[in-house]
Amino acid sequence: MFSDRFFCVSTFFLFFTTAFSQNTPDSTYRTKKDNLLHLEEVVVTATRYKEVIPAQTLKGKELEKLNSFSVADAIRYFSGVQIKDYGGVGGLKTVDIRSMGTNHMGVFYDGIQLGNAQNGQIDLGKFSLDNIEEISLYNGQKSEIFQSAKDFGSAGTLYLKTRTPRFAENKKTNLTGTFRTGSFGLTNPSLLWEQKISEKISSSFNTEFTYATGKYPFRYKKVFEDGTVAWDTTAIRQNGDIHAFRLEGGLNGFINSGKWQAKAYFYDAEKGIPGAVVNNVWKRSQRQWDRNFFAQGSFQKQLLPRYDLLVNLKYANDRMRYLNPDTTLMYIDNTFRQQEIYASVANKYSILSNWDVDISFDYQWNTLYASLQDFVYPKRNSALVALATAFEWNGLKAQASLLGTFVFEEVKRQSNSQETGTPDNKKEYTPAVFLSYRPFKQYNFNLRAFYKRIFRMPTFNDLYYTDIGNISLNPEYTNQYNLGFQFGKVLEKGIVSRFSFRADAYYNEVTDKIVAIPKGNGQYRWMMMNLGYVEIRGIDVSTQTEWRLPFEILLNTSLNYTYQKAQDFTNPSDNDPESGSYGSQIAYIPWHNGSAIANLMWKTWDLNYSFIYVGERYHNSSNIPANYEQPWYTHDLTLGKTFRLKKINGKLSAEVNNLLNQYYDVVLNYPMPGRNFKLILKIEL
Repeated sequence: MFSDRFFCVSTFFLFFTTAFSQNTPDSTYRTKKDNLLHLEEVVVTATRYKEVIPAQTLKGKELEKLNSFSVADAIRYFSGVQIKDYGGVGGLKTVDIRSMGTNHMGVFYDGIQLGNAQNGQIDLGKFSLDNIEEISLYNGQKSEIFQSAKDFGSAGTLYLKTRTPRFAENKKTNLTGTFRTGSFGLTNPSLLWEQKISEKISSSFNTEFTYATGKYPFRYKKVFEDGTVAWDTTAIRQNGDIHAFRLEGGLNGFINSGKWQAKAYFYDAEKGIPGAVVNNVWKRSQRQWDRNFFAQGSFQKQLLPRYDLLVNLKYANDRMRYLNPDTTLMYIDNTFRQQEIYASVANKYSILSNWDVDISFDYQWNTLYASLQDFVYPKRNSALVALATAFEWNGLKAQASLLGTFVFEEVKRQSNSQETGTPDNKKEYTPAVFLSYRPFKQYNFNLRAFYKRIFRMPTFNDLYYTDIGNISLNPEYTNQYNLGFQFGKVLEKGIVSRFSFRADAYYNEVTDKIVAIPKGNGQYRWMMMNLGYVEIRGIDVSTQTEWRLPFEILLNTSLNYTYQKAQDFTNPSDNDPESGSYGSQIAYIPWHNGSAIANLMWKTWDLNYSFIYVGERYHNSSNIPANYEQPWYTHDLTLGKTFRLKKINGKLSAEVNNLLNQYYDVVLNYPMPGRNFKLILKIEL
C-alpha cells in the first residue's frame, strides 16, 4: 500500500513540477515606481521599510553547519524559545516562545500559516532542513504590514522559507543528493531537483525518506534537591521506530511588477510511540500513522504606482490514526481527519513616500472528524480583518495594527442525529504598536519597543475531545510589552571584523492561560485546563561576532541567553491552597537557558561547535521538591570537508551530538538520547 501511494504521488509531482513549475530569486517589493532592482533581466520591486523589530535568523550556510536534523533542532539556538521534545527522530517536537504556550506561536511555510485546528500543535520534527533556506523568528509579529491578517494573529511567528533555485550561467538543472546515516539505525536519503524552464520560470522538486529504529540506551536517574537519589537505572528505549516519506513540489514565477508561487506538500509516516517511563514499564506498543497534505498558492502584484495586491490560498487535508493494542490498559484504535480551506487578500496603498496603509481580509474553514464515541464533529468558520499602517521619518519607524477576529462554530452529536449545538460566537479586536528609533545616524544603534494584545480560541481538542476536552474552557488573552536595543559595527582593521549585540526586556500578562499537559501514552493526547492569570518577566540577550584569525582562518561566534520568571498568580481559592502553585514558576519553564555556537572555517574545512543549556525547572506549577527537574546541557561537534571532482561539488560531514553523553529529559519520563553520531554526504551537480 505504501509503495502504491509512493508511485502515484511521485508520478503526480514529477508531472506537476516539470510541466508548470517555476522558482525565482529572492525578491520583495518597493512602493516607489522609479526604484527598481534588475536581476537576470527580470524587474522586481523591493520593500522600502526595514524591520522595526528585527528577527532572529538562521539561513544558508549557518543552517547547514549546525548539528540539526529538523527545524526543531535548529531553533533551539534562538533566545526566548523553549522546545518540548519527546526524544528520538520521530518524537513530537513543538516550540514555545516566551512561555506563552505552543498555540501562541504561528508557524508560516513560504508565507502561509501551517494550521492544526485539532490541537494547535505544529510538529516541527516533520520539516527537514534539506529544503529550508531560512528560518526567522519574530517576537510580537513580523515587522511588515503588507501581509495576511493571520500574520498579525500570534504572540510570535516562525517563518520557514524553502530554497529558491539559483542557476549558474548557462546552467538549467541543479541536482542535490544528501545521504545521512548514524546512530539508532538512521537512514535518511533526500533528493532536490531544480529546473530552469525560462528566464522567469523554474521548478523545484524535493523528496526525502527517513528510517530509524529509535533504540538508544539511557540512564534514568532522579535526584531531589536535597541530594537524595529517587532511582537510578539503565535501559534501552523501545518502540521509537519511524518510517517517514516527504514529497514537495513548487512553482514560482515572475510577472510584470509582481510574482506568484504555488506549492504542494505530502508527508506520510508510521512511528512507534515509546511512551513515558512510569510504573517500571519500559516498553510500550502504541503506534501512530500521520498523513498530511496541503496545496497553497500566493500571488503578489503592483497594480498601480501606489497600490499593491497580495492573494494567498490554501487547502489542507490531514489524517492521523492512533492505535493502542495493549488490552491490559485499554484497546484504542482512533482515527482523526481534519480539513482546512484558507483564503486571504491584502491591499497596500502608499499615501506618501514614507507612509503606507494596509487592509487584509482572511477567511478560514476547519472541520474535524474523529472515530470517538459521542464525538461532536465541530465546524469552525473564522474571519479576520487587519488594518495596519507603517510610517518612517528620519530615524523613527513606526507600525500599528488592529486585528478583528470573528469565530462562528457549530457542533453535531452524531452524523445521524438531529441534535446540534451552536457555541457562543466570538468577536475580538486586538491592537499592536511597534516603534524603532535610531538616534545617531553615524552609528548602527537602534532603540525599539512594542505592545501587543492577542486573542486565541481554544482548539477543537481543548473543547471537544471525548474524556479530555473541557467545554467550559475560556479563551486566552495576552498582553505583551517589550523594550530593547540593538547595536552593530563593522571593523576594517583588527581581529574582530563584525560585531552585533541585542537585548530585550519583556513583560507578558496571560489571562485564562490554557495549558496542555501530556496524558496517557499518546503524544497527541492532552488534559486541558485554565491557569487563570500568569505574569511572565524576561530578558533576552544575544551577540554575534566575526573574527579574522591568522592563516586565513575565519571564526564566527554566537551567544544567546534568556532569563524568565513565569509565575502562576491564579487565585488560590481556584486551586488546592496546599498545592504551592500560587506565585510559582509554571511547568517546564527554566529560569535560565542559553546557547553558544562557534564555527571555524579554513580553506575547504569547517568545524562547528554548539552548546545548549537549560537550567533548573519544575514539571508542575507546584514548585515542590518532588516536581524538581535538574538542569541539562549538551555539547555537539561537526567536522566538514568540501571537495570537487570534475563537475561535482560535494561535502562530507561527521557529527557527534551530546558529546559528553549526558542523560536528561526535556519532558518528564521521556528520556533523550545520549551520545550519538551522524555521517552526512552531500553531492551537487
